[in-house]
Amino acid sequence: MASADITAEPVKAGEVRVNKHKADWRGWKFMWPFAVVFIFVFIIPIVYAIYISFFKKQMIGGTKFVGLQNYQRLLVDQQFWSSVGRVALFTVVQVPIMLFLAAAMALAIDSMKLHGTKFFRISTFLPYAVPAVVSTLIWGFVYGAKYGLVGSFNSFFGTHIDVLSSDVLLAAIANINTWEFTGYNMLIFYSSLSTIPHSLYEAASIDGASEWQIVKSIKLPELKGSLAITVIFSIIGSFQLFNEPSILQNMVPGNAITTYYTPNMYAYNLSFSGNQSNYAAALAIVMAVITMAIAYAVQLNSMKEQMK
Repeated sequence: MASADITAEPVKAGEVRVNKHKADWRGWKFMWPFAVVFIFVFIIPIVYAIYISFFKKQMIGGTKFVGLQNYQRLLVDQQFWSSVGRVALFTVVQVPIMLFLAAAMALAIDSMKLHGTKFFRISTFLPYAVPAVVSTLIWGFVYGAKYGLVGSFNSFFGTHIDVLSSDVLLAAIANINTWEFTGYNMLIFYSSLSTIPHSLYEAASIDGASEWQIVKSIKLPELKGSLAITVIFSIIGSFQLFNEPSILQNMVPGNAITTYYTPNMYAYNLSFSGNQSNYAAALAIVMAVITMAIAYAVQLNSMKEQMK
């Protein structure tokens, strides 16, 4: 029978002995499936895109290392900057309108004075469940000046409205995006409002506060956190605009939607049609940096507002 180690230091009552020299890897048993997928699906493609952006394919000599030449070319590429300006305008106009509608819908549902609340909530979210390709095809046929709703309207009233003309085409695409994502953002706002205790509303009503005063003093401040999230998601989505203009390209008369209408369309056509995957990779990296910088600025501003 082994004798007890009388030299061992006794453990005091309420004291827990911790082995500081042995690492605890139990948490990684739960993390490794996600970590593996994250590395192979997210990290490795980004690293590879950065790598190939420093090369250039040549008809003679194969692939050649060119350093920052692709990025220097991008700085003076007018087609790229025109596409960036187009999505920037799209973001500045479309995102505030969409989030305003989403917040108004969330406030209307949360007021408990709207008849058919469940139906209204489901019907506003339903467009988000429709794939973007299907949504764009539906709206494309609605917009058609010779067919669909706009065509029937022109035939009935003798007008010549063309929603797919180059002058209003960006607004038509913005309308599709607003229809698709307003319900999604509405649910985020509504979830935030659902966390407010109803006792606050009752106390405000007892004190004589009107419905508008309750919205202004209680509900709107609660939406600041969710507003930052929706703004960031909306900015990222706007700068990734691809499906809608790409599908409408064959429905729009003339050359209103060019191959460089948006940065994503430009990168896609450079890579798969122009055999310039290295230059397209540089474009994608620059757009990722621009998008992250804007999203980070929005997040910092939101944090400052919440700390006030």
